[in-house]
Amino acid sequence: MKLVPIFTIFLALGTLAGGLQPAAANPKEEPQRSAKMNDPHKNLPVATLAGGCFWCVESDFRKLPGVVQVISGYAGGRGANPTYENYASKGYVEAVQVSYDPQKVTYQGLLDYFWRHMDPTDAGGQFVDRGPQYRGVIYYHDEEQKRLAEESKTALGRSGHFQKPLVTEISKFTNFYPAEDYHQDYAHKNPVRYKYYRWNSGRDQFLKKTWGSEMPPAPDPAGDDPPGNPKYTKPSDEVLRKKLTPLQYKVTQQEGTEPPFHNEYADNHREGIYVDIVSGEPLFSSADKFESGTGWPSFTKPLEPGNIATQKDRRLFTVRTEVRSKHGDSHLGHVFDDGPTPTGRRYCMNSAALRFIPKEDLEKEGYGHYLSLFSKQK
Repeated sequence: MKLVPIFTIFLALGTLAGGLQPAAANPKEEPQRSAKMNDPHKNLPVATLAGGCFWCVESDFRKLPGVVQVISGYAGGRGANPTYENYASKGYVEAVQVSYDPQKVTYQGLLDYFWRHMDPTDAGGQFVDRGPQYRGVIYYHDEEQKRLAEESKTALGRSGHFQKPLVTEISKFTNFYPAEDYHQDYAHKNPVRYKYYRWNSGRDQFLKKTWGSEMPPAPDPAGDDPPGNPKYTKPSDEVLRKKLTPLQYKVTQQEGTEPPFHNEYADNHREGIYVDIVSGEPLFSSADKFESGTGWPSFTKPLEPGNIATQKDRRLFTVRTEVRSKHGDSHLGHVFDDGPTPTGRRYCMNSAALRFIPKEDLEKEGYGHYLSLFSKQK
């Protein structure tokens, strides 16, 4: 993190930007590196991500539910034991390694969170920090992580949030060395210095401008499925043409719209959940369904936010927010900001994109863990 002129006023206070070493550290001494990844969390899966200043990326990921440990360090370079003085010259990148509980957050959830805390269009660094050592990189540890990273990047590109090309690299993991101890948990140990640096880096201003009031979607729930073995997938086009009715195919695969009022679920008042007709992934609950008067089934919120993807729809001479299923990539409908409290949202869905599973069939259909949603209702 290089010093910039705006920080000069803080030097008299002993304030440090990322490019300066704390006075307590002696660059001539062997750096202290007590932080060890996967110890005592060696049985947890790991993600390695680079999004610029590792102080910031580490601080952000520590706030994500399901994250157990975050270590700042240097990844992807040449030679052993890089230090803060030479890591850039050895081709290393500032990165973090994240140990996480897959029962609480998935790798896909980490990626969704990662994209919303960095600039994926900046090839020359991140914010005030310039140079290849600050570039954005997703280091995948296996082929499943690679697949998920590529799919996530493609989905982000389609979302319409960025007009510039996405340049964040997706590279095979080779090595990672924890940074010196004084870099670990820097935001907590040096709150004043960190806040000055973070604000003047421009990171938060960029994120606010890009995402506005949108909250990052909840990470994909792991459910009972083992990591790396997603339960919900999209069949081939040949299978879909045999499985779906012409209307279901037109809606989900060709972004069609069914007639209002004359559809299967607009007037459905039974208790249960709605899943993607293509993949079976849970999408909405009858507990969140309401009468919108539009003639289509409408919901105030998703049952599983991690199974919902949104992107800008500029057809029909207007800009709307399209809703798609995350795993099945089905067109479901659109979401609007004219819904009832408490969310103020109206997820206006096509019945043809959904399959309703009544409460009494949840167990036998493999969705038994949702029964508690209805047992609590009077």
